[in-house]
Amino acid sequence: MMNTVFLDAGTLSPIQLRSDQSEQLSPKHFDIDISRLAHCCESLILFNQTDSKQRLDRCRNAQHIITNKVVINAELMDQLPQLELICVAATGYNNIDILAAKERNISVCNVAGYSTQSVVQICFQLLLQLNNHYGAVQTMLIEKGWQNHPEFVMLPKGFSQLEGKTMTIIGHGTIGKAVSKVAQAFGLKIVLAQLPERDLKDGYTPLEQALSISDFVSLHCPLTDETSKLVNQAFIDKLKPGALLINTARGGLLDEDAVAEALHNGTLAGLGCDVLSTEPPSHDNPLLSAPNVVITPHIGWASIEARQTLVNELAKNIDGFIHSKPRNIIV
Repeated sequence: MMNTVFLDAGTLSPIQLRSDQSEQLSPKHFDIDISRLAHCCESLILFNQTDSKQRLDRCRNAQHIITNKVVINAELMDQLPQLELICVAATGYNNIDILAAKERNISVCNVAGYSTQSVVQICFQLLLQLNNHYGAVQTMLIEKGWQNHPEFVMLPKGFSQLEGKTMTIIGHGTIGKAVSKVAQAFGLKIVLAQLPERDLKDGYTPLEQALSISDFVSLHCPLTDETSKLVNQAFIDKLKPGALLINTARGGLLDEDAVAEALHNGTLAGLGCDVLSTEPPSHDNPLLSAPNVVITPHIGWASIEARQTLVNELAKNIDGFIHSKPRNIIV
């Protein structure tokens, strides 16, 4: 029998369902339809979460492993001679030792493009909450109460319209392009920033110049050696005063200490982020206590529709592999 294990299937179900202490999940734990995934596997076990000490035991008899964030390294692969396929339930695959998989003739596939509209939605939620000072509005409602206010309008802080403002987008791939489209619908002027040390492409603006004219900066580039801590003190120093920063890409793009300091001293007007450098974050992460910050806990990818597409694509990846028609193959 061909056995498949999903090591952290709990990442695809709402957090209120993950409070169940059962090690294994069933379809009732999900708000999406996982039947397509179940049907393509002869035997499918859905584990809620898997820590490093549990990996070997749970994978011992599996020909196919599905993982979102559980690390699959060379040491583990060496103990799984039957392993044929690793399916990443995400786009990024930095939790897989790709070279080791290639050397051992283990195929690795991922799922790309499933969450574009979901991420775009969260991106603009963060932008609008910051720009419209939603936190101040909520605080005033709770502390003072509109019903006790002498006027029909209760405005704790003035906010500006998006129309006519400038948004710089760093990373103009699938998500960056989708963000540009929505931004233009709001009447924003779009600037595409060219990363440093790269040849300037048509339609792009050097990063330093782009930052100096930006009301909003939205990050959509991958995390690489080149972009690690891209948003550092030098980056912040080049920003137009009053600029807001949005990060729905990767937490490691930010030098979090520098960004927190800039928020405290006002050189950065606000930060909206769906990602942090370490997740879950440590209690002393400086962004958690910085002012003018809106944080969502890495939910940008996780709309119902995006998670359903992800599951369907995982099923197609496994079915394609079984029938010698592999798809979305990394190695």
